[in-house]
Amino acid sequence: MERYGHFIAGAFTDPASGDFFETVNPYTGQPWAKIARGSKQDIDRAVSAAREAFETWSALKPSTRGKTLYRLADMIEEKAEHLAEIEVRDNGKLYAEMLSQTRYLAEWYRYYGGLADKVEGAVIPSDKAGIFNFTRYEPLGVVGMITPWNSPLLLLSWKLAAALAAGNTAVIKPSEHTSASTLEFMTLFEKAEFPAGVVNTVTGFGADAGAALVEHPDVAKIAFTGSDVGGQKVYESAARQIKDVSLELGGKSPNIVFEDADMEAAVMGAISGIFAATGQTCIAGSRLLLQRSIHDRFMERLLEVARAAKIGDPMLSDTNVGPVTTPAQFKKVLDYIAIAREEGARCVLGGKPVADAPGGQFVEPTIFTDVTNRMRIAQEEVFGPVLAVIPFEDDEDAVRIANDIQFGLAAGVWTRDMARALKMSERLRAGTIWVNTYRAVSYTSPFGGYKRSGIGRESGLEAIKEYLQVKSVWIATETSVANPFIIR
Repeated sequence: MERYGHFIAGAFTDPASGDFFETVNPYTGQPWAKIARGSKQDIDRAVSAAREAFETWSALKPSTRGKTLYRLADMIEEKAEHLAEIEVRDNGKLYAEMLSQTRYLAEWYRYYGGLADKVEGAVIPSDKAGIFNFTRYEPLGVVGMITPWNSPLLLLSWKLAAALAAGNTAVIKPSEHTSASTLEFMTLFEKAEFPAGVVNTVTGFGADAGAALVEHPDVAKIAFTGSDVGGQKVYESAARQIKDVSLELGGKSPNIVFEDADMEAAVMGAISGIFAATGQTCIAGSRLLLQRSIHDRFMERLLEVARAAKIGDPMLSDTNVGPVTTPAQFKKVLDYIAIAREEGARCVLGGKPVADAPGGQFVEPTIFTDVTNRMRIAQEEVFGPVLAVIPFEDDEDAVRIANDIQFGLAAGVWTRDMARALKMSERLRAGTIWVNTYRAVSYTSPFGGYKRSGIGRESGLEAIKEYLQVKSVWIATETSVANPFIIR
């Protein structure tokens, strides 16, 4: 069995307690590696290393930090296949998708490597006589990063690339279910000539390592991706120290299909929105809003395509749907299917576990109709391959249903009418709006949510300022002060 220690100050090390726990392959149901169980003592060591490294890393010329990120990007490309294999072994998602993600990771480090020396302050045209006023942006310090189990390296890179370019150092706490790929990733930092301690990883459970990281007084900011409930706990804890946070949380995104849409494209978009990644993605289009005039015709084609989805080994190229990643999530998905039936929704596809699955954690692609937006299946994040179909009458009805939710991460709109598309993009209360596509992301475009879907933005130009603080500098060019008891 593989055995992974923490990565602290540029080296792998055993946990202070000496305790390890097993990580399980969701496809086989068998443990395949032992992961260090972190504690407050391990977090203290990692934060201390990051604090010390901050003095060196933040003092480097921004262009030097950028070149270091470029070297890392080259090494990520060389190791993309290996990193993808580890992610599949850990979280059960399709190898095709994980390989696409690990190959794409390098672009975040190139983008922010290029941006590192382009963060500029400004000279303020002051209204005060005899004053020169300017601003400068400075790194925050040590950033704690808590990442989820569904796309560990991609969602880490959305945080880490911008934070490092800005001059911060990092302590990472990956999900206890999928720590291995992050630890494998750590081997690249020494090769890319990062100073020891700039990037550290402590593995373990939320109540131990995660809480200690959030509460540590020398951590300037927490960047968290996870459920809205988990994010709320992080926010509450960080607030006690007036600590900065970025939160990328859950979603219950509407995928809205109008009667003038390209039906075949919209069907594929609906499939992608909910059954890709086995529905285990915060941007899942888990509410399919269909204009009533095309409801039956659309459902006929949707069911035809969904029934053809192949469930099986995530390493095989022809597999479409892999296992649910954790036993707890598997149970949660089945519980929500039962809740939907109890509330009166009609299951027209799936609705049960796959009986002969190797690891026992496969759920059939599931579709419910006769759903109202007040049902729990329409209001709460399932995080699995479960689709709630809701009919609507017209544009006003679609907007009302789409926005009547506590989340606001993303939304899809399918229409040939560009005037309608623009109006919908204005009126939908979500951080990302896709028109005639779904699940598109890029290092160039900001990502984040409204309402309970989060705080702050990742990716794009906006993200680097999430890891900087602005300082205003006032220099007097005239020393005389008319009255020292009055604000100048």
